[in-house]
Amino acid sequence: MLTALAAACGPANRMEQESAASAMAPNTLTAEERAAGWRLLFDGRTTAGWRARGRTDMPAGWQVVDGALTRVAPAGDIVTVDEFGDFELALEWKISPGGNSGIFFRVVDEPEREVYESGPEMQVLDNAGHRDGLDPRTSAGSNYGIYAPVRDATRPVGEWNAVRIVVHGSHVEHWLNGVKLVEYELGSHDWWARVRASKFNQMPGYGQARRGRIALQDHGDWVAYRNIKIRPLGGAEKPAG
Repeated sequence: MLTALAAACGPANRMEQESAASAMAPNTLTAEERAAGWRLLFDGRTTAGWRARGRTDMPAGWQVVDGALTRVAPAGDIVTVDEFGDFELALEWKISPGGNSGIFFRVVDEPEREVYESGPEMQVLDNAGHRDGLDPRTSAGSNYGIYAPVRDATRPVGEWNAVRIVVHGSHVEHWLNGVKLVEYELGSHDWWARVRASKFNQMPGYGQARRGRIALQDHGDWVAYRNIKIRPLGGAEKPAG
């Protein structure tokens, strides 16, 4: 990784960013963030910039509730209107007791293809209340089914959890509440060995797209997301068009 990128993603830097974020109004950017190239993916008032997977509408089951993009009823997964390649994504999530959801990146959005068939996932989960929490590879913060987190860094159900996902070329990092939980290289020998041993082996093109959409999963449970922001890395991103 580039030295500047590594420094920007260091533990002290993470903790400072999350401390500053908690002190400011949700769904806003500081002047420093704007100068660094960050942009909001959710304005806290509308669902602009998001739509249903494989469609052009926004399902009614996703609503803005108390400044959070919230799955309140059966709706299906949602994706960003824009596509992204290399980026740093930040957001906060809160899950219901026993709840399950996920954050996906570089999703190839096609009507006949589920988001998990193309885009790697950072798991969102109530570890204590859901069976997936029994297996580290499917617990909160994991690269779902492939890489387990170094530890459980989740906060109690009902509290917000702060996420950072860094995707730079083939390099990916998952951060949760200031802790780097997972680090992997897409397309590496180790990654391919793990994919072949997982359910994703039956999904052509899984994890191979160089750019795609950010997706939030409807896994049948209440979940809320806020402070969703993204900073392109290695050049400006273009709208999907």
